[in-house]
Amino acid sequence: MAVYTQVPAERLAEFLARYELGELRALKGIAEGVSNSNFLVETGPDDRPERFILTLYERRIDPADLPWFIGLMEHLADRGLPVPRPVRDRSGNALQQLQGRHACLIRFLPGVSVSTPTPAQARAAGEALARMHLAGLDYTARRPNGLGPAWWRSTSSLLGSRLDAIQPGLWDLVQGRLARIAADWPEDLACGTIHADLFPDNVLMLGDRVCGLIDFYFACTDLLAYDLAVLLNAWAFPADGAAPIADNWAAAIAGYATVRPLPPAEQVALPLLCEGAALRFLLSRAQDWLDPAEGALVTPKDPLPFARRFAWHAAHG
Repeated sequence: MAVYTQVPAERLAEFLARYELGELRALKGIAEGVSNSNFLVETGPDDRPERFILTLYERRIDPADLPWFIGLMEHLADRGLPVPRPVRDRSGNALQQLQGRHACLIRFLPGVSVSTPTPAQARAAGEALARMHLAGLDYTARRPNGLGPAWWRSTSSLLGSRLDAIQPGLWDLVQGRLARIAADWPEDLACGTIHADLFPDNVLMLGDRVCGLIDFYFACTDLLAYDLAVLLNAWAFPADGAAPIADNWAAAIAGYATVRPLPPAEQVALPLLCEGAALRFLLSRAQDWLDPAEGALVTPKDPLPFARRFAWHAAHG
């Protein structure tokens, strides 16, 4: 989450008049994240306030995909997953326009995002991801992964030797490993709807219990085991990305497998999928770091921890 586009309170009040939500009480920008503008909105009377997240869609979002995202969140919420439900206005519309951007209001969920996950929390995240995969099997609408191997090739070429400003020798490492990853990337594993970005800041927890899965705007149709690889990179490495935390790694896989057991082919492919997942986030963070958006209230995420993850996977794959 982030803030690229400011929303004056007067404009938001006009926007909220489309809904049955009461008057605006508070508006606060959310600075975390990198892709969209997000705000915490509070409405209603003093004795019954309601809270929402307002998202204005900005970077890496194709407006044509927005109905797919909204439909997915409603689909998962209907199946009992802790996913925030988009709010529809008096005319039944969830997708809106605000400040020249496509926008959506979603229900606020309680919980906090952990910064240093414990093994128990990594296990809970793995379980939640597997439940999401099963619940999404009958979401038959498909969306290709726009940040998959083809994007890795084009973006690495675009960034080129500037990657060495992040870590000396990184350009050569990416170029050398990318050819192998692309050649060996599996095509015959189970495919379905994946989150593709289930980092700790996209999971709301109370203790060791997952009470919210949020930010589905990288979700797509892809390999289920690739989604687990994303989660392992996010939940089973320390902040500096130097080497995985063995207990978190084992716990995340065990939690996932209690809900959806991993077939042997997925177990064999997992190291390569983890390397590809690390490369995806290395490249997206490097792109934001080297070519930041001007005037945005957002701090680009340091790509170096994912350069270290990628190097670790390359050495141990």
